[in-house]
Amino acid sequence: MALDRAMHPRNRYRDKPPDFSFLASKYPDFSQYIHVDLAGNVKLNFKDPEAVRALTCTLLKEDFGLTVEIPLQRLIPTIPLRLNYIHWVEDLMETMGIKAQGPGSHAFIRGIDIGTGTSCIYPLLGATMNGWHFLATEVDDVCYSHACCNVERNRLQDLIQVVKVPEKTLLLEALKENPSVMYDFCMCNPPFFATAEEAKGAKSRSAHRPPPSSVNTGGNTEILAEGGELEFVRRIIQDSLHLMKRLRWYTCMLGKKCSLAPLKEELRRCGSPPPKRRKMEKLKRPFTISLPSTVVEQLLGQNGPSVKDSVQEVCRFLEKVLAELKVQFIRVSSAPAEVSLFITAHENTWVHARRKRRKEQQASLTEMACDGDSRSMSSMEFQAASHSDSEHTQSPEGHNSAGVCSVGKVESGDNEVERDLDLPGMRMSGSSKHSVHGDKPVLKSLVNVKGVDDGDQEGNASLFVELHWVEGQNRDSLNQLASVLRNRLLSSCVSPAAPN
Repeated sequence: MALDRAMHPRNRYRDKPPDFSFLASKYPDFSQYIHVDLAGNVKLNFKDPEAVRALTCTLLKEDFGLTVEIPLQRLIPTIPLRLNYIHWVEDLMETMGIKAQGPGSHAFIRGIDIGTGTSCIYPLLGATMNGWHFLATEVDDVCYSHACCNVERNRLQDLIQVVKVPEKTLLLEALKENPSVMYDFCMCNPPFFATAEEAKGAKSRSAHRPPPSSVNTGGNTEILAEGGELEFVRRIIQDSLHLMKRLRWYTCMLGKKCSLAPLKEELRRCGSPPPKRRKMEKLKRPFTISLPSTVVEQLLGQNGPSVKDSVQEVCRFLEKVLAELKVQFIRVSSAPAEVSLFITAHENTWVHARRKRRKEQQASLTEMACDGDSRSMSSMEFQAASHSDSEHTQSPEGHNSAGVCSVGKVESGDNEVERDLDLPGMRMSGSSKHSVHGDKPVLKSLVNVKGVDDGDQEGNASLFVELHWVEGQNRDSLNQLASVLRNRLLSSCVSPAAPN
């Protein structure tokens, strides 16, 4: 189960993975599939289809109040990924001015699920969460019967209609009966593979990739299609040319990155503008730094900080670090319990920041050593001049000039040492001769510091620092800066407290 920051921001499993211990204590049917390892961690065997099915059914019951039955001979959906797709469709609906706010609280939305499967997962989630109306199509007899039973079991017949369609039917045949009905979107998980050998990984996985971490129980109609997902989606594109505006949004979740380029070319050939979905997804995936409440307490030196105070203090700390890195920043308007900074960097001063600090410290120590040697030599010269009367007769002016010469050397020693230290590897690469100049800034980014109250910990705050890419010369610069900020934040927490 892939749970990471790349998930949709509204996905409930993004920040709170399922608690197997809690679920096992509440649902006996699930508890028999978990085990505790030697380190005391509760584990689930994702290679066991019965365990995966138990987890899916338990999550649907606990988090959505849905009761489903799924046969082991058919595809078992993973809930976080399916929930992601629902949230993406919600975003598309918002572009039309429609915001999903629960059943009965928004405008009438009608969607199509192509190949709904035994669980009828997308219609069940969409209807339960948002009150959407669905037309769910299915070609397999077993999947069709189980999908109908799951809809009836959850009393959602008024919102979900499951229809049996002939094999290789996608949209045209399914929409013939009611030509006047308009749909807002269609969604689909196409069969990924073209042959059984490909489904086993013979051609679809390179040699260096590890084997799948979970079991695949999908039937032939669910994972196999003539031409694989590429040909399947091409057929949807061809159907869209006939249906035109009967469907507002045609969506599909691909399983292979290599399918993207030929599908873009197919859209161009059919006269559609190139899709921009991948670019939108990248912009919606910021680099996120998570600071639990315990870390925030160490950083601020206080117990139980409020969300507002924690956000402000962390933001001030980030401003201090950005100022040290010579990165321009301004505060911009933001939501409550959140502070936003718009940063602009005309020079990459954070690459190898630790190495630069070590070189700066080394240069400082060398300068101090040279300064001490110069002062020692000056003292020796002065003493030699003052005791040379018996060997060399010298006027007071000469004595004074010799002293002034030595003292003057000490005063100008900083400049001389600086020139001596102007060697490769001894100067900070943030100096002007190492700067990257040009009309385009190195990086522009929006930094959001967000606070989230944890009611179970009596007000202790958990913080998230998100860095959004805006523009610049290279996206890697954002990741590098985020790593520096994260390390500075964490190092401030683990460093020993200053004495009072």
